Amino acid sequence: MDRYTNRLQAAVESFGQLVVGIDPSESTLADWGMNDTAQSARDFGYEIIAACEERIGIIKPQVAFFERFGSAGYLALEDIMEAAREANLLVIADAKRGDIGSTMQGYAQAWFGDDSPLRSDALTLSPYLGPSSLSDTIEAARDVKAGVFILAATSNPEAKQLQQAKGNGRTVSDRVLRFAAEHSAGDVGIVVGATVNLAEFGIEEIRERDIQLPILAPGFGAQGAKLSQLGEIFGASSQRVLANVSRSVVSGGVGEIVNQIEKLKAEL
Repeated sequence: MDRYTNRLQAAVESFGQLVVGIDPSESTLADWGMNDTAQSARDFGYEIIAACEERIGIIKPQVAFFERFGSAGYLALEDIMEAAREANLLVIADAKRGDIGSTMQGYAQAWFGDDSPLRSDALTLSPYLGPSSLSDTIEAARDVKAGVFILAATSNPEAKQLQQAKGNGRTVSDRVLRFAAEHSAGDVGIVVGATVNLAEFGIEEIRERDIQLPILAPGFGAQGAKLSQLGEIFGASSQRVLANVSRSVVSGGVGEIVNQIEKLKAEL
């Protein structure tokens, strides 16, 4: 398998910076006229993958919306990830895992194990048990030519209480960014919400210089940020951004997914 950084670069060069989320929430399935079941979540994912093939390079399943169905949901997720691989789509598993010691090793084996049906190209991680608690997981990802995205500045209102807190003049978000930079060979990126005020989180340098880290940026589309403003939001690092869209892709129903994807790509 080619290195993660090469696969990521190839996906962006071929299909652009758009990442399509697969988020089969109860409300979204209802909007599609589907029952709230694991089978519906699987069918929902298949429809998105079919629309993304040869149009988008990267998908991001939200693990929580599958996990809520228990083992049936995980089986649906495994099937969707297999279909994505067959369609040559990179898979970022949005699981936000974060723990310590052997527990984190278990997560690493689940998402990066050679024979794991959940094997992903990249995984989102939470650093709030201490960024260094993620070091072994980063190495596990690197061993199988995969990558990680570490939560740095998220757009939920509660995030400010922790992520903007300062110690020795640096915010928590800034410390996460610096940890990622120290450990990255292009395979460790950060998650930064497209609607956050970078200065308030102490990471305005993202806009001022190219931080040379992949940036997974949710918040475009239904959450308020405009894809046409990507350069304005992220400045010098804008070429590093993977712009995540979910609800705006599926809002028109199954028959409109392709049209919505093409419309959103045109906005970048």
